[in-house]
Order: sequence, then structure tokens, then C-alpha cells
Amino acid sequence: MRVHTGDKPYKCSVCDKRFSTSDHLKSHKPHVHSNRRPYDCRYCGKRFKSSQYLKQHVYTHTGAKPYSCRHCSDCFTHYTQLKRHLLKSHNEGTWFTCHICQKKFGCSGHVKTHILHHDGVKPYICSECSKGFFTASNMKRHQLKHSDFKQFCCGSCGEYFKHKQTVVRHFNRCSVKLGYKPIF
Repeated sequence: MRVHTGDKPYKCSVCDKRFSTSDHLKSHKPHVHSNRRPYDCRYCGKRFKSSQYLKQHVYTHTGAKPYSCRHCSDCFTHYTQLKRHLLKSHNEGTWFTCHICQKKFGCSGHVKTHILHHDGVKPYICSECSKGFFTASNMKRHQLKHSDFKQFCCGSCGEYFKHKQTVVRHFNRCSVKLGYKPIF
């Protein structure tokens, strides 16, 4: 019944996200708020909290585009890309609008991050240099500058890199040297 009414009485104590059933809340917490990442990508070594996240990530390596538009022939690697396409190209779906400047977003999380820019609030602070960031992912990417940790591995030669973009560029060059066609 709550699915139809939109009632979400179960609230996550960590992020305040709400759910219609206690089971949805229970499955949310370990997947979103745990540091445990048991699923790793065989192409680049990146680790994920769930097999579904890993599956989505692998599409970027294989070039698979399993999400197709029902209105045209366009296909997408990720569901969020299809959702954005449906909004922009076919006016299907719901836009999330910034209450300050009226800019529209396809995802509620993006509008929340955008609003932080209006406020000038950078809630994520680097523990090494005190630089502030609007998102946790931007802070984590920055913190790699302070570390020698290299989490991304080339699937062809085994060399490790700090950044995903660097290993992707390297992998394409490395694949060509070995006689394979680049995947990106």
C-alpha cells in the first residue's frame, strides 16, 4: 500500500534517506554506508560494495550498452544516461529544479550538490591539507595526491595507477601495442 501512497516511514539514521519498508532500509545500510567492497573489477581492480555496482562498472570496459530508448535507436551504458536522454530528447520523466536559480537536473542528488554551490558550503574537508570540497567523491579523488596508493591496474600489463582515467588511457595504448583493439 505504501508504494502507492508514497509513504516512507523508515528513515536511515546515517543519511536521512527514507524507505517504504523496513527490509528496504535494512538492505540500504550495508550497501551504502559500509566500507566493505568485496567485488573487484577484473579489468582495472576497482572494488565495489555490490555485484550490481560491479556489473554496471564492467560495461564501461566492455562497451556494452544494455539500456535502449523505446522512442529511438539510442543505447546507453548506464540507466542514468538513458533517464537523462528520455528527459532531454523525449520530455519523459521528472526534472529536479534548483529552487534558487531554476536550473534543471535529471537526478535529485545532482540538484542537492548544485545547491551547495549556491550556499558556498564545502562540507567535505581533506584531513591532510584542509581543502574543502562539495562532494565526497571529489575529496577522495583529491586525497590521492597525498598518497602513494595506486588502486587501478592495467588488465594487459599489470601496471598500477592512482586514477581511473589514467589507467583507461594507458590500457588503450597498451592494448594497441599488444595488437588488440582499444575498448574506448
